[in-house]
Amino acid sequence: AALSFRRYVAGGQCKSTAKLEGKVVIITGANTGIGKETARELARRGKVIIACRDIVKAEAAASEIRSETGNQQVIVKKLDLANTKSIREFAEKILAEEKELHILINNAGVMLCPYSKTVDGFEMHLGVNHLGHFLLTFLLLERLKQSAPARIVNVSSLAHHGGRIRFHDLHGEKSYNRGLAYCHSKLANVLFTRELARRLQGKFVLNYLSFAIGTKVTANALHPGSVHSELVRHSFVMSWLWKMFSFFLKTPREGAQTTIYCAVAEELDSVTGQYFSDCQPAYVSPRGRDDETAKKLWSVSCELLHIQWD
Repeated sequence: AALSFRRYVAGGQCKSTAKLEGKVVIITGANTGIGKETARELARRGKVIIACRDIVKAEAAASEIRSETGNQQVIVKKLDLANTKSIREFAEKILAEEKELHILINNAGVMLCPYSKTVDGFEMHLGVNHLGHFLLTFLLLERLKQSAPARIVNVSSLAHHGGRIRFHDLHGEKSYNRGLAYCHSKLANVLFTRELARRLQGKFVLNYLSFAIGTKVTANALHPGSVHSELVRHSFVMSWLWKMFSFFLKTPREGAQTTIYCAVAEELDSVTGQYFSDCQPAYVSPRGRDDETAKKLWSVSCELLHIQWD
């Protein structure tokens, strides 16, 4: 019984054996947890760039993955998502060194931080989990389009159900709850994915006839599951609960399955704007399906980041 329960907890498995020969993957925050397991699996298939703030940890993860997979093309680059200057420098290096980019996995995230702000003055959850990845995607999008078919994979969470976009207090200066701040940022991931997919599908109207001119770049979001990882390190209570109930949690390897699925599964070649859990489509909260909020969040994000993304 214990074994079958564990199998249930483990959830969906990515069955695809698709190879990524000659393809380039970027994964943010891949030095630990599900990001590292995603990198490990994708390194068996193609070239992987691990984008992390902590270079020492990232190099340790990369060398472990290189020796295990035999793939020397596991590369570490510095990226601090809490600093737009670092994001721009990272993107510049990638554009200079990589002629192609096929898969961008926005995986890095912070959870339950005490109130703090990024270098640019954004509330930490919103700044790292949403705005940092929003800017990164913006800067790399042309390269993804040139390399199409390409995929953007945003790691969100079931927690998006508890989120709302509080435009009147985006940076939590009036009221702040670290659990809710995390939920808000994960809802932002879902809305960003939705609006990005809509824009990438592109429609133009000619004599009242509407044509879809897709870019062949897809964008999907996912919930990895409740995973035993370092993400809860900021909360003593959560860390304790995670240890107590680890039997009921996915291992990082199990938690990485849906990310891997979204990155490689052949049946998702032209699927875009969707949300997955356990390697299958999952229910999105009504707030996560609100196109008006998605559009407004897009324009507010552009303003905050001083970019024009039409």
